[in-house]
This record gives sequence, C-alpha cells and structure tokens, in this order.
Amino acid sequence: MDITNARMLEGSDYETLVKWWNWWKFTPPPKEFLPENGTCGIMIEDHNGVGMCAGFLYLTNSGAAWVEFIVSNPDIKDKTVRKLMLNGLINAISSYAKSNDVKWIFTSVKNKSLIDRYSDCGFTVGSKETTEMIKRL
Repeated sequence: MDITNARMLEGSDYETLVKWWNWWKFTPPPKEFLPENGTCGIMIEDHNGVGMCAGFLYLTNSGAAWVEFIVSNPDIKDKTVRKLMLNGLINAISSYAKSNDVKWIFTSVKNKSLIDRYSDCGFTVGSKETTEMIKRL
C-alpha cells in the first residue's frame, strides 16, 4: 500500500506542526530550536498533498545526526495507515541522512508505538530510562 510522498519541510509547515504538537499535548519547540529554522526535516503527504507526519534531522560536523520531534496528523485514525506513514517517514529521514554522509542516527523516544516504528526501520535500543536535559542559554 503506497500512501506516501516525502518532501523536505518548508518554513510554512511550522504552523501545521504546531497544531499537531498541541493536539498531542506536546509543547511545540520554538522554530529557532529546529534545524535550519524548521526546514531540515521531512513531511510525508498522502497522494492529495495532505500532511500526514513530519520529523526533523539535526546534521552535525561528524558522522552522526539526531532525529527529533516526529509528529503526526491527529486526523489520521487508521492504525495501519499510521504505522505505514511513520515507517515511511523514518525511512525517508534515514535516506536523507545517508545522502548527507551520515553514518549513525540517534534519537530519544519514550512513546511505545514510536519505539516500535523505529525498531521496524532497523534502529536498536541504546539505553533505557534516561532523562532528557535541556538548558536554555
């Protein structure tokens, strides 16, 4: 079942993502916190151009990159479609990373369903029960 079209995020996508994050009760990151001011990431759309999910890739000056802030359109309720679209997103981000000479992708996830999606796409568990820490300067 081919349901996806992957494209790079555009600055205008940020407002849509904020709505999705708010619906999921996740505090939206400020646009300037996102890589390339919110454009270094992938949006998965259906064949009608409706956004389904998106995520970001923080590129570094090493062979490693960080995947973060994956969010999905809350209007998509079908669990099979959600699984396919999220797997498609993770694979698209992985392909984009590889095309940028990234050798390792790192992420931090606590949502069981999203952990399963990453596992489906070849990620392995590095550690459990860690605490994310952030300092705003």
